[in-house]
Amino acid sequence: MRDIAHFVNGQTLIGTSGRFGDVFNPNTGEVQARVQFATDAEIDAAVQAAAKAQIGWAATNPQRRARVMFDFKRLIERDMNTLAEILSSEHGKVIADSKGDIQRGLEVIEFACGIPHILKGEYTEGAGPGIDVYSMRQPLGVAAGITPFNFPAMIPMWMFGIAIAVGNSFILKPSEKDPTVPVKLAELMMEAGAPAGVLNVIHGDKSAVDAILTHPDIKAVSFVGSSDIAHYVYQTGTAHGKRVQAMGGAKNHGIVLPDADMAQVVKDLSGAAFGSAGERCMALPVVVPVGKKTADELRERLVAEIDTLKVGVSTDADAHYGPVVSAQHRAKIADYIRIGQEEGAELVVDGRDFHLQGYEKGFFIGPSLFDGVKKGMKTYQEEIFGPVLQIVRAESFEEALALPSEHQYGNGVAIFTRNGRAAREFASRVNVGMVGINVPIPVPVAYHTFGGWKRSAFGDTNQHGVEGVKFYTKIKTITARWPEGEVEDSAFVIPTMK
Repeated sequence: MRDIAHFVNGQTLIGTSGRFGDVFNPNTGEVQARVQFATDAEIDAAVQAAAKAQIGWAATNPQRRARVMFDFKRLIERDMNTLAEILSSEHGKVIADSKGDIQRGLEVIEFACGIPHILKGEYTEGAGPGIDVYSMRQPLGVAAGITPFNFPAMIPMWMFGIAIAVGNSFILKPSEKDPTVPVKLAELMMEAGAPAGVLNVIHGDKSAVDAILTHPDIKAVSFVGSSDIAHYVYQTGTAHGKRVQAMGGAKNHGIVLPDADMAQVVKDLSGAAFGSAGERCMALPVVVPVGKKTADELRERLVAEIDTLKVGVSTDADAHYGPVVSAQHRAKIADYIRIGQEEGAELVVDGRDFHLQGYEKGFFIGPSLFDGVKKGMKTYQEEIFGPVLQIVRAESFEEALALPSEHQYGNGVAIFTRNGRAAREFASRVNVGMVGINVPIPVPVAYHTFGGWKRSAFGDTNQHGVEGVKFYTKIKTITARWPEGEVEDSAFVIPTMK
């Protein structure tokens, strides 16, 4: 049995806790490895190594730090196929989707390559008589990231890419379900020229999370996961004096107006709802057609489209999506489908009985479609995180607008229409953090910023982009005077520029 160890101070660290987590191959249902869970002492050792490395790393000029990022990007591209295969074997997503996972992370690394420009401060000459004022951004010290199973490459790179580029060192605690790729990323960061201790990976469960949240030498924590845990991470981390950005769950809506290009909408919905088996925080699991005619046509087209989808093993190039990450998660999705039926929604397509020949023990579940879903239903209010699409019918634009605006989650939303005025009004008024206009998964490009509203995010700053730079730095402002000539009397009132 292969053991997955920690990566601390530039080398493999064999854990001593005697505690492990099973790492499955979702395609076969078999345990393929064990991941070691860290002790508090091992986590402290990682933090101390990071703190020691950070001093010299912060003193390295931004251009040299950027060169490490350029080399890291090159190495990831070199090893893309291998990394994608490993990722798929532990997560279950198809190879093409794993490459997309890695590529979206690399786009943040590309942004981080421009850190010398982004870190340029502000300068005002002559703010007062002989007085200049300037500001600079400086790193916090040791930062940490706690990442989910659904994007084991992208989300870690979203976090540590910017954190390291601006001069911090980093502790990464990835999901115990698919931990190998995060370790590979740390190894490649060392190969790219980052000093030992700048990027460390420790594994564990809630005990490791709590150790990170309470460690006095960790200055900032970034988290992505479910909303209840995000709230816990935010409260605990801030109570211990840390900066925290904690991204939670989602229930993203797709609003379909009567004038939308229905053929394109169906293709977009199919990919956004069922791609990666629905295990995306920016998946589109709720579609809101406006008007009965729109809803009836959409339903008919969706049923036909679902019939064309192929569920297969991760290595099947023709498969649209693969298995979900675990047997427990598959059972949870199936239970939500059962609850939806009991609540009175119409189960138009039932994916629970799907089995893949030759892979009967794999964690597969077919696509499911509900119609007649109401906003008071449990299955509408909660995140299913699986290949389940729900139709919630609306009679008017205002009713459709209210659904995502009033939902407890506010991560993403999309509107499908040819009407520019309606799209503009919707984007302005909807109470959601990220909006797509004829874009089903509106994840912003790396030089913008990612983050939801309401119970989808806790904290004041978003992921990556300039917001990410702000999160991982503190600003210092200097007011300077170089007097000459006669000594001036001291001022006993507040200085002004009057």
